[in-house]
Amino acid sequence: MGKNAAHIVWDWNGTLLHDIDAVIAATNASFEEIGLPPITLERYRELYCVPVPRFYERLIGRLPTEEEWQVMDATFHRYYWAMAETAGLALGAKELLADWQAAGLTQSLCSLAPHDLLVPLVRTHGIEQHFVRVDGRIGNSNTGKAEQMVGHLAALDGVPPEQVVVIGDAADDAIAAAHAGAHAVLYTGGSHSRASLEAAGVPVVDTLAEAAELAGRMAGARPSNGSVA
Repeated sequence: MGKNAAHIVWDWNGTLLHDIDAVIAATNASFEEIGLPPITLERYRELYCVPVPRFYERLIGRLPTEEEWQVMDATFHRYYWAMAETAGLALGAKELLADWQAAGLTQSLCSLAPHDLLVPLVRTHGIEQHFVRVDGRIGNSNTGKAEQMVGHLAALDGVPPEQVVVIGDAADDAIAAAHAGAHAVLYTGGSHSRASLEAAGVPVVDTLAEAAELAGRMAGARPSNGSVA
């Protein structure tokens, strides 16, 4: 990394991977298991938050019981991962990743998706070579991404947090970035409504191209070819 060169940490689900349809289908399958009515995309984006049990509390007025949580969590993941392999990348994502790398800038991937499932999926989309590091979740966690982000940035050799911009689709991505001392840009194509993202107090954009362009300006990108990806 050169002086003042921006580094992007990309989120996966709902950001690079356009999986919101799979998420809604899997969520409704899990709701059906405990007798809840289906949720619309708009309602999901209005209420969604992490930790996930708090999302269910917002929706049904109470935290799910331990038994309900186990059933819902198992059902969600069974349906989601059956559909995730057919989900495509967000519009223009593959080209953006290639352009950022070609400009002499670095990027990595930090996701709460299980690491052993994330890596093969990233490879399937043919984009693994664009990242200097790919980190998924190891073990069980319902506490958000903050501590994982700290570890992720610590593992990036020679990248100061102030030169890092986290791009994600959830308020938790902004929280994780702030916890690690990095910047954040939030994208409206995933799990949150624009209103809930704006409440996080960081820039909100409607396309990944806008996010990457803004990331370069926020962290002072100086790519080797003289242009921002």
